Amino acid sequence: MTRDELDGLRAVVTGGASGIGAAVVAAMLDRGAAVTSIDRMSDGVPDGADAEIADVTDDGAVRAAVTAAARRMGGIDIVVNNAGIGAQGTVADNDDAEWMRVLDVNVVGVARVTRAALPHLRASDHAAVVNMASIASWTGLPARTLYSATKGAVQALTLAMAADHVRDGIRVNCVCPGTVDTPWVGRLLAAADDPAAERAALEARQPTGRLVSPEAVAHAVCYLASPLASATTGESLAVDGGMHGLRTRPVEQR
Repeated sequence: MTRDELDGLRAVVTGGASGIGAAVVAAMLDRGAAVTSIDRMSDGVPDGADAEIADVTDDGAVRAAVTAAARRMGGIDIVVNNAGIGAQGTVADNDDAEWMRVLDVNVVGVARVTRAALPHLRASDHAAVVNMASIASWTGLPARTLYSATKGAVQALTLAMAADHVRDGIRVNCVCPGTVDTPWVGRLLAAADDPAAERAALEARQPTGRLVSPEAVAHAVCYLASPLASATTGESLAVDGGMHGLRTRPVEQR
C-alpha cells in the first residue's frame, strides 16, 4: 500500500472518535483521504479529520450528518461502518430491551448510515463500504451470544449488500477482527477479578499470542476501501491473529 493510495477519496467513518474507528480515521488521512467521523462525540477524532455528531440509532441525525459530510467534502466515496457496542452473557442473560438496543446500534445502524450515503456512493467512481464484523461472526465464543448474533448479522448483511449494489459499482466487504486492544477491552479487563490473568487468557487464545492492534484492523479496512482492491467484494477479511482459521498445538507438543 502507498501513502497516497486514497488520495482524493472522501470517507465517512462511524465511531471515529476512539478505538478502531480513530485508528481507521488516522490511517485514511495518512493515505491521502478526506475523512469525516460520525460519532456521538468529537473528542478523540484524529487531527485533520472533520467531525459530525450523531448517534447511529437516530435516522434523522444520521441523514443530517451524512449530508453535511458530503457537502463539505464534495461527495462520499467510502463508508466505514465501525460504530458498535459490546454485550456479554449467554442467551438467558439479556432481556428483550438489551437485545433491541445492541441490534439497533450494531446492525440497523449499519443500514441507516449506508442507506443515507447510497446516493453519494452511486455517484462515485471508487465506491466502497467496509463493515466491522468480528471473530464472533463465525467462531463460537462463550458468553457472547447477543454480541455474536449482531456481528453474524453484519457479516450476512455485507454479503446481501454486496449482491444488491455490485451493479451500482459499489463494493461491500467486512473485516472480522479478533480481540483488539481497545478501550472497551480495557474496561472488561479492569472489571475482572484478576486483570493480568484475564489479559493473558485473551492473548493465549490467539495463535500469535497477542491482542490485535487497532492499527492492524485499520490497515485491513484501508485495503478493502482502496481502489487497489477493485476486484474484491462480498468478502470477510479476518484480522484475528489466526484465531478463526488455525488450530495450533500447545507449545509443549510441537
